[in-house]
Amino acid sequence: MALKFKPVDNVFYELFTESATHLVEGARILAEMLGESPDREAIAARMRDAEHQADETTHEIAKRVNSTFVTPFDREDIYALASGLDDIMDFMEEAVDLTVLYEVVALPAELAEQVEVLQRCAELTAEAMPQLRSMKGLEEYWIEINRLENTGDKSYRRILAKLFSGQYEALEVLKLKDIVDSLEDAVDAFEKVANIIEQIYAKES
Repeated sequence: MALKFKPVDNVFYELFTESATHLVEGARILAEMLGESPDREAIAARMRDAEHQADETTHEIAKRVNSTFVTPFDREDIYALASGLDDIMDFMEEAVDLTVLYEVVALPAELAEQVEVLQRCAELTAEAMPQLRSMKGLEEYWIEINRLENTGDKSYRRILAKLFSGQYEALEVLKLKDIVDSLEDAVDAFEKVANIIEQIYAKES
């Protein structure tokens, strides 16, 4: 008797798109921290909610991998991509949470450029996820993410230079550096996701 294989579960594409959409929302909430007189406690609460929703999507992807016979691409790549997307949200939530926990009064204006990089990376990643189905038009995505990551690195170095310029109190420098490091980690995590997608593309094309 011939074996009957279940068709590929295409819901993975929808779940990855959903996961990336959470990042767009997370980056938008993060940007609110730089506004005039922001209600940081309320912003942090909304970011925690967004991070929780992102976790639920990640768990759903893992559950699907464990229960699906035929996946659209290698299981280890699905796990890596899901984990990479989840890491980005974690780093953004960490930056917001630290701002509240450290009771930071004023964030350096230079952080705006770093947050803009994160917002653009989130938008591009959300646009790229549906393209995993056809594996077309993805090259421009990871090239642009790499360019944005380089921009983020330059911005990070400029912010550090300002923090250590002597115009901040030592304790304030330590607080702000933790926040800036979380943002830098988020930018780096976007590039990691882009690299994973490039690897998937290389395998599947």
